[in-house]
Amino acid sequence: MKLKFDGFILALLFFIVLAYFFPQLHRWENGEVLNWITSIGVSLIFFFYGLKLSFKQIKEGLSNWKLHVFVQLATFLLFPLLVLPFYPLVSNAIQHDFWLSFFFLAALPSTVSSSVVMVSIARGNVPAAIFNASISGLIGVLITPLWMQLFVDFGQIDVLGDVYWGLVKEILIPVILGLLLQPVFGKWASRYGKQLSLFDRSIILMIVYGSFAESFDSGVFGTVSIPYMIMVLVVVVILFVLIYALIYWLSKSVLKLNRADTITALFCGSKKSLTHGSVFGKFLFVNSSSAGLYFLPLMVFHAFQILVVTIIAQRYNTRFEENK
Repeated sequence: MKLKFDGFILALLFFIVLAYFFPQLHRWENGEVLNWITSIGVSLIFFFYGLKLSFKQIKEGLSNWKLHVFVQLATFLLFPLLVLPFYPLVSNAIQHDFWLSFFFLAALPSTVSSSVVMVSIARGNVPAAIFNASISGLIGVLITPLWMQLFVDFGQIDVLGDVYWGLVKEILIPVILGLLLQPVFGKWASRYGKQLSLFDRSIILMIVYGSFAESFDSGVFGTVSIPYMIMVLVVVVILFVLIYALIYWLSKSVLKLNRADTITALFCGSKKSLTHGSVFGKFLFVNSSSAGLYFLPLMVFHAFQILVVTIIAQRYNTRFEENK
């Protein structure tokens, strides 16, 4: 079985190393220059995202409501509920940061492009995947901050003001504008999809760079040990296996979904978006010296889900071809 190596994972590691040795861009004008660049970049990411959507896709996706409700509940309720019970076990600051980083991961929306690609490879319900992955990000603008405000001390930040306005300004408004302009520029966005994807990833890398540069400057990683890093990896694997197994069992035994819908539920409901996580974290953890720590599980989960789901998708495709 031939697997494609995702160069983006290597790029993430490179930018973390870059942040450690060369944090000067983060320090430039107290980070205002980098914040300005990433804010414009994020707005453009979601504007282009809106250009790729269409009212027709949204309308067609509304029909399979049982699948959609299940996927969104798995993303925003089932996933956080797997992490929430461990909160009472937190007894110090390091444990709190560790737990919060995983709760942040659990509260995020699903991915868009990779979910759709994997569902397509596995011969699942692609229109439903497009709808669920697309709507997940919009729902996350509302739900993720609501989950996080239960456990994050925002200090002087008004959650319903500064945080929500930032997300609306940089995500919702650009998506709506792109959706409205889709009939005019939609074909252009499709034609240059690869270039726009490269732009998306470049902005994510800059956000990751800024978060880790701030964390390295504050010395927060000096309190993190090798066992801590190993535990991040172990918990990521356990969390993925648990959510994947639960979604599969609920899809087959409880909801009685067909093969195509089960694949869509598995791939859309078990994945988490690094794009949205990077953007949301920019607002939720503003001025936090632990921002880099909060991104760690998300980046590890991103790499792990790509590797594992790619293998699973290819196996689904092989079985489909054998049963034709």
